[in-house]
Amino acid sequence: MKKIVSAAALAVASLSSPALAQDTGFAGGRVELLTGYDIVEGDEGLVYGVAAGYDVAVGQGVIGIEAEINDSTVREVYSDAFVAGDELRIGAGRDIYIGGRLGFAVSPRTLLYAKAGYTNAAIDVRYDDGTTVEKARPKGDGYRVGAGLEQKLGLFGTGGYGRLEYRYSNYGNVEYDGTSVGANIDRHQILVGLGVRF
Repeated sequence: MKKIVSAAALAVASLSSPALAQDTGFAGGRVELLTGYDIVEGDEGLVYGVAAGYDVAVGQGVIGIEAEINDSTVREVYSDAFVAGDELRIGAGRDIYIGGRLGFAVSPRTLLYAKAGYTNAAIDVRYDDGTTVEKARPKGDGYRVGAGLEQKLGLFGTGGYGRLEYRYSNYGNVEYDGTSVGANIDRHQILVGLGVRF
Protein backbone atom coordinates (compact mmCIF):
# COMPACT_ATOMS: atom_id res chain seq x y z
CA MET A 1 0.00 0.00 0.00
CA LYS A 2 2.85 2.41 0.81
CA LYS A 3 4.29 1.81 -2.66
CA ILE A 4 0.94 2.73 -4.31
CA VAL A 5 0.59 5.91 -2.21
CA SER A 6 4.20 6.88 -2.98
CA ALA A 7 3.67 6.25 -6.71
CA ALA A 8 0.45 8.33 -6.68
CA ALA A 9 2.19 11.17 -4.84
CA LEU A 10 5.05 11.09 -7.34
CA ALA A 11 2.59 11.15 -10.28
CA VAL A 12 0.69 14.14 -8.85
CA ALA A 13 3.94 15.99 -8.17
CA SER A 14 5.17 15.39 -11.72
CA LEU A 15 1.88 16.60 -13.26
CA SER A 16 2.10 19.87 -11.36
CA SER A 17 5.80 20.35 -12.06
CA PRO A 18 6.95 23.63 -13.68
CA ALA A 19 8.19 21.72 -16.74
CA LEU A 20 4.67 20.68 -17.72
CA ALA A 21 2.87 23.80 -16.55
CA GLN A 22 5.55 26.14 -17.85
CA ASP A 23 4.47 29.72 -18.44
CA THR A 24 5.87 30.71 -21.82
CA GLY A 25 5.24 34.38 -21.06
CA PHE A 26 2.52 34.45 -23.74
CA ALA A 27 -0.34 33.45 -21.44
CA GLY A 28 -3.10 35.62 -20.01
CA GLY A 29 -5.49 38.27 -21.27
CA ARG A 30 -4.56 40.67 -24.06
CA VAL A 31 -5.92 43.65 -25.99
CA GLU A 32 -4.53 45.22 -29.17
CA LEU A 33 -4.97 47.66 -32.01
CA LEU A 34 -4.80 46.32 -35.58
CA THR A 35 -4.24 47.82 -39.00
CA GLY A 36 -3.17 46.52 -42.37
CA TYR A 37 -3.78 45.73 -46.01
CA ASP A 38 -7.25 44.51 -47.05
CA ILE A 39 -8.20 42.88 -50.37
CA VAL A 40 -11.87 42.02 -50.94
CA GLU A 41 -12.59 40.36 -54.30
CA GLY A 42 -9.59 42.19 -55.81
CA ASP A 43 -10.44 45.64 -54.40
CA GLU A 44 -7.79 47.05 -52.07
CA GLY A 45 -7.89 49.21 -48.98
CA LEU A 46 -6.92 49.61 -45.35
CA VAL A 47 -8.34 47.53 -42.49
CA TYR A 48 -8.31 48.80 -38.89
CA GLY A 49 -9.80 47.60 -35.62
CA VAL A 50 -9.38 46.19 -32.14
CA ALA A 51 -8.94 42.69 -30.74
CA ALA A 52 -9.02 40.96 -27.36
CA GLY A 53 -8.14 37.46 -26.31
CA TYR A 54 -7.04 35.07 -23.62
CA ASP A 55 -4.27 32.45 -23.91
CA VAL A 56 -3.46 29.50 -21.65
CA ALA A 57 0.07 28.08 -21.49
CA VAL A 58 0.40 24.44 -22.59
CA GLY A 59 3.99 23.21 -22.44
CA GLN A 60 6.03 25.37 -24.82
CA GLY A 61 2.92 26.79 -26.45
CA VAL A 62 -0.48 28.36 -25.89
CA ILE A 63 -4.08 27.69 -26.75
CA GLY A 64 -6.39 30.67 -26.78
CA ILE A 65 -9.62 32.36 -27.77
CA GLU A 66 -9.95 35.77 -29.39
CA ALA A 67 -12.44 38.25 -30.78
CA GLU A 68 -12.06 41.20 -33.17
CA ILE A 69 -14.10 43.97 -34.68
CA ASN A 70 -12.72 45.71 -37.75
CA ASP A 71 -13.71 48.16 -40.47
CA SER A 72 -12.24 48.80 -43.90
CA THR A 73 -11.68 51.52 -46.47
CA VAL A 74 -12.27 49.14 -49.42
CA ARG A 75 -14.75 50.96 -51.71
CA GLU A 76 -15.98 50.91 -55.29
CA VAL A 77 -17.86 53.89 -56.80
CA TYR A 78 -19.87 53.55 -60.02
CA SER A 79 -21.28 56.57 -61.88
CA ASP A 80 -24.18 56.24 -64.33
CA ALA A 81 -24.78 52.74 -62.93
CA PHE A 82 -28.49 52.57 -63.80
CA VAL A 83 -29.42 56.04 -65.06
CA ALA A 84 -27.41 59.07 -66.18
CA GLY A 85 -26.03 61.05 -63.24
CA ASP A 86 -26.58 58.40 -60.56
CA GLU A 87 -23.93 57.06 -58.17
CA LEU A 88 -23.59 53.60 -56.60
CA ARG A 89 -21.11 53.07 -53.75
CA ILE A 90 -20.27 49.59 -52.48
CA GLY A 91 -17.82 49.16 -49.62
CA ALA A 92 -16.59 46.63 -47.11
CA GLY A 93 -18.20 47.40 -43.76
CA ARG A 94 -17.65 46.17 -40.23
CA ASP A 95 -16.28 42.68 -39.72
CA ILE A 96 -16.68 40.60 -36.55
CA TYR A 97 -14.49 37.58 -35.80
CA ILE A 98 -14.57 34.99 -32.99
CA GLY A 99 -12.13 32.10 -32.99
CA GLY A 100 -9.26 30.24 -31.46
CA ARG A 101 -5.54 29.96 -31.91
CA LEU A 102 -2.69 27.56 -31.22
CA GLY A 103 0.80 28.92 -30.72
CA PHE A 104 4.33 27.67 -30.09
CA ALA A 105 7.07 29.72 -28.43
CA VAL A 106 10.09 29.41 -30.71
CA SER A 107 12.06 31.65 -28.31
CA PRO A 108 11.34 33.42 -25.01
CA ARG A 109 10.24 36.49 -26.99
CA THR A 110 8.67 35.00 -30.16
CA LEU A 111 5.44 33.05 -30.65
CA LEU A 112 4.34 31.46 -33.93
CA TYR A 113 0.62 30.72 -34.16
CA ALA A 114 -2.23 29.54 -36.36
CA LYS A 115 -5.86 30.60 -36.00
CA ALA A 116 -9.33 29.70 -37.24
CA GLY A 117 -12.88 30.76 -36.51
CA TYR A 118 -16.18 32.35 -37.49
CA THR A 119 -16.52 35.74 -39.18
CA ASN A 120 -19.47 37.93 -40.10
CA ALA A 121 -19.02 40.86 -42.48
CA ALA A 122 -21.29 43.66 -43.63
CA ILE A 123 -21.27 45.35 -47.03
CA ASP A 124 -22.23 49.03 -47.14
CA VAL A 125 -24.30 49.96 -50.20
CA ARG A 126 -25.41 53.53 -51.03
CA TYR A 127 -27.32 54.52 -54.15
CA ASP A 128 -28.04 58.15 -55.13
CA ASP A 129 -30.10 58.80 -58.26
CA GLY A 130 -30.00 62.58 -57.81
CA THR A 131 -33.32 62.83 -56.00
CA THR A 132 -33.36 59.91 -53.57
CA VAL A 133 -30.62 58.24 -51.51
CA GLU A 134 -31.07 54.60 -50.57
CA LYS A 135 -28.85 52.58 -48.26
CA ALA A 136 -28.55 48.86 -47.56
CA ARG A 137 -26.25 46.68 -45.47
CA PRO A 138 -26.14 43.03 -46.58
CA LYS A 139 -24.32 40.65 -44.22
CA GLY A 140 -22.50 37.38 -44.73
CA ASP A 141 -21.33 34.56 -42.49
CA GLY A 142 -18.08 32.77 -43.15
CA TYR A 143 -14.85 31.33 -41.83
CA ARG A 144 -11.35 32.70 -41.30
CA VAL A 145 -7.99 30.93 -41.16
CA GLY A 146 -4.61 32.53 -40.64
CA ALA A 147 -1.12 32.40 -39.20
CA GLY A 148 1.22 34.88 -37.65
CA LEU A 149 4.12 35.85 -35.43
CA GLU A 150 3.87 37.59 -32.07
CA GLN A 151 6.96 39.35 -30.70
CA LYS A 152 7.44 40.71 -27.18
CA LEU A 153 8.46 44.38 -27.14
CA GLY A 154 9.91 46.60 -24.45
CA LEU A 155 6.68 48.60 -24.21
CA PHE A 156 4.05 48.86 -21.46
CA GLY A 157 6.37 47.20 -18.94
CA THR A 158 6.88 43.54 -19.82
CA GLY A 159 3.44 43.02 -21.40
CA GLY A 160 3.86 44.90 -24.68
CA TYR A 161 3.95 42.98 -27.95
CA GLY A 162 3.64 43.39 -31.68
CA ARG A 163 2.33 40.94 -34.23
CA LEU A 164 2.34 40.31 -37.96
CA GLU A 165 -0.44 38.16 -39.41
CA TYR A 166 -1.85 36.90 -42.69
CA ARG A 167 -5.43 35.64 -42.86
CA TYR A 168 -7.94 34.47 -45.42
CA SER A 169 -11.72 34.81 -45.03
CA ASN A 170 -14.55 33.42 -47.11
CA TYR A 171 -18.15 34.54 -46.79
CA GLY A 172 -20.29 31.72 -48.11
CA ASN A 173 -23.53 33.60 -48.67
CA VAL A 174 -24.24 37.34 -48.34
CA GLU A 175 -27.91 38.16 -47.78
CA TYR A 176 -30.13 41.23 -47.53
CA ASP A 177 -33.70 40.86 -46.27
CA GLY A 178 -33.50 37.12 -46.86
CA THR A 179 -32.31 37.48 -50.47
CA SER A 180 -28.86 36.26 -51.54
CA VAL A 181 -26.75 39.02 -53.11
CA GLY A 182 -23.43 37.18 -53.37
CA ALA A 183 -21.63 33.97 -52.50
CA ASN A 184 -18.10 32.80 -51.79
CA ILE A 185 -16.65 36.27 -51.36
CA ASP A 186 -12.88 36.01 -50.78
CA ARG A 187 -10.90 38.30 -48.50
CA HIS A 188 -7.13 38.43 -47.92
CA GLN A 189 -5.55 40.56 -45.19
CA ILE A 190 -2.04 41.29 -43.93
CA LEU A 191 -2.14 42.96 -40.52
CA VAL A 192 0.19 44.38 -37.92
CA GLY A 193 -0.89 44.74 -34.34
CA LEU A 194 0.31 46.49 -31.20
CA GLY A 195 -0.97 45.14 -27.91
CA VAL A 196 -0.50 44.63 -24.21
CA ARG A 197 -0.83 41.44 -22.19
CA PHE A 198 -2.05 41.55 -18.61
